[in-house]
Amino acid sequence: MNKRFYCLLTLFWLLQPLASNASDTQSSLRLQKVATNVYAIVGPLTNRTKENLGNNATFGFVVTDDGVVLIDAGGTYRGAQAIHQTIQTVTDKPVRLVINTGGQDHRWLGNSYFKKQGARIMASAAAVADQRARVQDQFIMLGTLVGDEVLKGTNDVYADDLIQDQKTFSVGGTRFEVRRGHAHTPGDMLVWLPQSNVMFTGDLVYVERMLGVIEVSSSAKWIHSFETMASYKPRYIVPGHGSVTTIEQARKDTYDYLVFLRNTVRKYREAGGTEGGVGRLDQSQYSYLKNYELLKGRNIQRVFQELEWE
Repeated sequence: MNKRFYCLLTLFWLLQPLASNASDTQSSLRLQKVATNVYAIVGPLTNRTKENLGNNATFGFVVTDDGVVLIDAGGTYRGAQAIHQTIQTVTDKPVRLVINTGGQDHRWLGNSYFKKQGARIMASAAAVADQRARVQDQFIMLGTLVGDEVLKGTNDVYADDLIQDQKTFSVGGTRFEVRRGHAHTPGDMLVWLPQSNVMFTGDLVYVERMLGVIEVSSSAKWIHSFETMASYKPRYIVPGHGSVTTIEQARKDTYDYLVFLRNTVRKYREAGGTEGGVGRLDQSQYSYLKNYELLKGRNIQRVFQELEWE
């Protein structure tokens, strides 16, 4: 082998880790153009990890004449920085407004980064109450999953602009309508772009992966909130998890699963079934969703507990 070629080849392999490290803040994020000046940033469908910086969700942004409106801030300070780097591959306009669509960590714990950049933060009042109530638990969980090094710089910065139920406003000639629901968390909020026929749903919609019914969720209100979202008849849906999708796919992966859970558990309870056996009920028709084995048992148990108190 030519000595010069060998040296170049060796240098190439030695530099590979350096190149990987230089881009690792963005490597887990995928940019999708949805409509003119409207984009989704799609994170992985897996759990939060050191590699994805806590950004295991889908985010989005809108480029307006007066700057960028970002939908959800990311799960950590470094995660927010990775989202900003992705935005900068499209535009050098500053992020003027960040809308937190809910109380889950990846919706708001990147606020500290964007606040430092001069952005205003908006969320529902219910989301901020949920964030405050669960912030300690979220930091503990993130410390375990992503590690203290990734978590460094992340602070609990809350919204400046609180929405009670709904609000319509414009930024740089682009009209936004925000509306509060209750799905995965009590403060989940829809962001509707009537000019583009695009709906950002936050954690109201999961596609490609199984949704999570957690202690602050309400499966009944989640179904109602989905129906409200569907009444807008969006052409494009940017979900809270998964790729840009259609109302049909959103209905299949989210709405139909929630209806299935409630109907299945209700029949089981009426037949005298107890909480101890509810996890054995057959959910295999949804086994195509990622994280099925991890989440199916918890989901059906949570719904059993909800129905017990309804």
